[in-house]
Amino acid sequence: MGKQRSGTPTLEEVAALAGVGRGTVSRVINNADGVKDSTRRAVERAITELGYVPNQAARSLAARRADAVALAMTETDWRQFGEPFFSEIVCAVSDALAGTDIQLLLTLVRTDAERRRFVEYARGGRIDGVLLMSVRGGEPLPDMLAELRLPTVLLGRRSGDECASYVDSDNVGGARDAVDHLLRSGRTHVATITGPLDMYVAQCRLRGYEEAMRRAGHAHGPTWIVEGDFSEESGRRAMTELLGRHPEVDAVFAASDTMAAGALNVLRAAGRRVPEDVAVIGFDDFLLAQHTDPQLTTVRQPVEEIGRAMVRLLLEALEDSSRAWRHVILPTRLIRRDSA
Repeated sequence: MGKQRSGTPTLEEVAALAGVGRGTVSRVINNADGVKDSTRRAVERAITELGYVPNQAARSLAARRADAVALAMTETDWRQFGEPFFSEIVCAVSDALAGTDIQLLLTLVRTDAERRRFVEYARGGRIDGVLLMSVRGGEPLPDMLAELRLPTVLLGRRSGDECASYVDSDNVGGARDAVDHLLRSGRTHVATITGPLDMYVAQCRLRGYEEAMRRAGHAHGPTWIVEGDFSEESGRRAMTELLGRHPEVDAVFAASDTMAAGALNVLRAAGRRVPEDVAVIGFDDFLLAQHTDPQLTTVRQPVEEIGRAMVRLLLEALEDSSRAWRHVILPTRLIRRDSA
C-alpha cells in the first residue's frame, strides 16, 4: 500500500504528481524563466488538483532573496546622463543602501525591447525590487512591474494620480516660491524655461510659475514660456528665443540649474547684466549653482533625502508585499545667491 498523503499538500507531492523535480515546482510558483510551457502546465494542474498553497515556498523564497535591486533609468536622450541630477541620485541611493547587504544594479530601459528584456530579467528572480527614475507620462514599465508584483518605487510620478509608490519634491511650491521672490524684488516681465512637458515634474514647475504670476496680477501669454529638456544647451536655446521675443524680459525662472546656466551664458553674450538687468533663478541646487557667474539663486531639492526615502519605501515593500502604495512629497527651499 502506498504512503498516505497528509492533509496539507507539500511541494514534494506537487513535484511527484507533475513528474518533475522540487526545484522546477519552485520556479513555476515564482514565475521564473527556464521552464517549458508543457512543464509549467503540468505543475499548475498538480497544484490545482492537490489544492496546494505555496506559503512554504514563499517563505523559502524570502530566505533566498537575490539581495539586489535595480535602479532603472528610462531616459531616451543620452545627453541627459551627463546632467548632474542623474549622478546625484545614483550617489544618494547608493549611500542609502550602504548599510545593507543589497547590491545596487544600474540599468537603462529606453525601448520596448529593453523593457521586455528587463521584465524577463526581473521575472527570473534576479532582483528583489526596482527604483525607477526619469519616468515620463505614458511610461508602461511601472505597470509591467506591478503585474509581476515586484516592489517598485518611482522618483517623481507620471501624473497626479500615480498608481505606484513614489518619492517627489514639492515642485509646484518650489517654483511658486522662486517666482514670488522675483516678483517681490520688483520684476514684472518674468519668463520661464520649462523642462520637457511630457514629464509631470516639468508640468508642476510650470504650474508653480503660472500660479505665482496669476496671483500677482502679472500673468503673461504663452510666448513667455519656452520648453527646454533640462540640458544646458536647451537653456541657451530657450534664452535666445526669449530675448528675441521679449527684449524687455527682466527675470527668468529656469526649471533646472543646468538650463539656468545656459541662460546665464546667453545673457552675458547679449550684454545683459545679471541680476541688474535680468534676474535668474534655477531649480535643484547642484554644485553647479555655486560655480556659475554670478552664483545661482535656486530652489533646493533634498536629493539625499529623496534617495533615502526611495530606499526606505522599497525596503518596507520587500518586508511586506501587501503594503499599500506610499506617496512621499518632500519640501523644497529657496537658496538665495547673487543671480536674483
